[in-house]
Amino acid sequence: MFVKLTSSFEVIDARFRKLALPYIHVERLYTGCRWAEGPAWFAAGRYLVWSDIPNDRVMRWDETDGSVSVFRQPALNSNGHTVDLQGRLISCEHGGRCVSRTEHDGSRTVLASHVHGQRLNSPNDVVVKSDGSIWFSDPSYGIDSDYEGAAAPSEIGEQRVYRIDADSAAISVVASDFVQPNGLAFSPDESLLYIVDTGATHQVDGPHHVRCFRVGANGALAGGEVFATCPVGLYDGLRVDVHGNLWLSAGDGVHCHAPDGALLGKVLIPESVSNLCFGGAKRNRMFICGTTSLYSVYLNTRGQ
Repeated sequence: MFVKLTSSFEVIDARFRKLALPYIHVERLYTGCRWAEGPAWFAAGRYLVWSDIPNDRVMRWDETDGSVSVFRQPALNSNGHTVDLQGRLISCEHGGRCVSRTEHDGSRTVLASHVHGQRLNSPNDVVVKSDGSIWFSDPSYGIDSDYEGAAAPSEIGEQRVYRIDADSAAISVVASDFVQPNGLAFSPDESLLYIVDTGATHQVDGPHHVRCFRVGANGALAGGEVFATCPVGLYDGLRVDVHGNLWLSAGDGVHCHAPDGALLGKVLIPESVSNLCFGGAKRNRMFICGTTSLYSVYLNTRGQ
């Protein structure tokens, strides 16, 4: 007999029961943000950082004692974050209209701000591949108004996805057929790249789906078929676990899709979710950014 899962989970496909744990509830770790985004886990320090974009700050949650503090303010309206292969923070900045790196000594290095002499729009989310290359999306949200950045016209005139080469630092366009590219994540073997399009924010009946691309040896992308369409609100940030399941932020929580595209189940959150990441000592704890709050839940899987 199955032990029923708590009300924190919704099972849609029986396979989801192997990924969730009985008796586990979603925990709220902090509230008080205006728009929480971009969580990133630092294993060496046992802490999490995330963005509060309109308040122009990056927050820090400490696993050792549960305390919350301001990690950085002002923060150039930082949005998505990740950690590179050397343990440095990589940030997408709306205010700086760039991708930056925080060095071990705390200094800031700009990695990408212009393409062919034109300023980027407002980098949104970022991921680092095992070869050290950095991939990021560049929609217009940070220049659409003064709420999450600074209102300005787009110099590029398009919303694209880019790759920063690990050796040459050259910036190349890898995808340009998006309305508003957003969250992105690689499959465990890095043969696939999933990219969200939240174009429904700017177009009537616009895209609110995630697409799947095949990744070539030289970084070129092929394919781009729609993998799943969001039934509640919009997909935004996402992560992939060690089994290849996609965990996608949505309007009612986090949606889990199997590699075959089937919706397996949901982690239910009482706020619209923007982004998430895996962390904790065993990388089996999911940290979830709701609209105003930071949540977490333990799962029976691990982040890659």
